[in-house]
Amino acid sequence: MAVQQNRKSRSRRDMRRSHDALTENALTVDQATGETHRRHHVSKDGIYRGRQLFSKASAE
Repeated sequence: MAVQQNRKSRSRRDMRRSHDALTENALTVDQATGETHRRHHVSKDGIYRGRQLFSKASAE
Protein backbone atom coordinates (compact mmCIF):
# COMPACT_ATOMS: atom_id res chain seq x y z
CA MET A 1 0.00 0.00 0.00
CA ALA A 2 1.33 3.45 -0.85
CA VAL A 3 2.24 5.67 2.08
CA GLN A 4 3.14 9.31 1.59
CA GLN A 5 6.67 10.39 2.49
CA ASN A 6 5.79 13.90 3.63
CA ARG A 7 2.58 15.63 4.57
CA LYS A 8 1.14 17.98 1.95
CA SER A 9 0.50 21.52 3.16
CA ARG A 10 -2.96 23.08 2.90
CA SER A 11 -1.64 25.39 0.22
CA ARG A 12 -0.37 22.60 -2.04
CA ARG A 13 -3.51 20.52 -1.46
CA ASP A 14 -5.75 23.44 -2.39
CA MET A 15 -3.66 24.30 -5.45
CA ARG A 16 -4.14 20.74 -6.67
CA ARG A 17 -7.88 20.99 -6.11
CA SER A 18 -8.19 24.36 -7.83
CA HIS A 19 -9.33 22.70 -11.07
CA ASP A 20 -12.00 20.55 -9.43
CA ALA A 21 -14.64 23.30 -9.33
CA LEU A 22 -17.77 22.61 -11.38
CA THR A 23 -18.44 24.89 -14.32
CA GLU A 24 -21.67 25.57 -16.15
CA ASN A 25 -22.22 23.97 -19.54
CA ALA A 26 -21.65 26.23 -22.52
CA LEU A 27 -25.02 26.76 -24.20
CA THR A 28 -25.82 28.08 -27.63
CA VAL A 29 -29.03 29.02 -29.44
CA ASP A 30 -29.71 27.33 -32.76
CA GLN A 31 -30.31 29.92 -35.47
CA ALA A 32 -32.73 27.77 -37.43
CA THR A 33 -35.06 26.67 -34.63
CA GLY A 34 -34.17 29.02 -31.79
CA GLU A 35 -33.66 26.04 -29.47
CA THR A 36 -31.06 26.27 -26.71
CA HIS A 37 -28.70 23.30 -26.53
CA ARG A 38 -25.19 22.40 -25.38
CA ARG A 39 -22.38 23.38 -27.70
CA HIS A 40 -21.11 20.63 -30.04
CA HIS A 41 -24.12 18.44 -29.20
CA VAL A 42 -27.13 17.50 -31.28
CA SER A 43 -30.35 19.21 -30.24
CA LYS A 44 -33.41 17.21 -29.22
CA ASP A 45 -34.90 17.79 -32.66
CA GLY A 46 -31.91 16.11 -34.32
CA ILE A 47 -30.42 19.32 -35.69
CA TYR A 48 -26.66 19.93 -35.58
CA ARG A 49 -24.96 22.93 -37.19
CA GLY A 50 -28.05 23.76 -39.24
CA ARG A 51 -28.51 20.24 -40.62
CA GLN A 52 -31.25 17.76 -39.82
CA LEU A 53 -29.33 14.59 -38.87
CA PHE A 54 -32.27 12.42 -37.92
CA SER A 55 -36.00 12.73 -37.42
CA LYS A 56 -37.61 12.34 -34.03
CA ALA A 57 -39.04 8.86 -33.54
CA SER A 58 -42.79 8.92 -33.05
CA ALA A 59 -43.94 7.30 -29.82
CA GLU A 60 -46.78 4.89 -30.58
